[in-house]
Amino acid sequence: MNFRWEYVIKTFEVILTKSYIMRIKAEDKDKAKIYSELFPGDIQDISSIDYRRKFNLEIEDIVCKINEVFEVQEESP
Repeated sequence: MNFRWEYVIKTFEVILTKSYIMRIKAEDKDKAKIYSELFPGDIQDISSIDYRRKFNLEIEDIVCKINEVFEVQEESP
């Protein structure tokens, strides 16, 4: 008989903050701000099957909760 020994894992909700620098071409500063908040996609789970087994983890979902521009600067030509 084969027994599979695994640790019981619990589910946690984690609040995580990340910052990005995006270079975007737009007509003006206001549109650059609007477009940069509107069009980026959500973060994806990049854990491999091997890492999930090694660390005994499973990411159920990742949902973007805050998408806010902090600063917009026009680059010099």
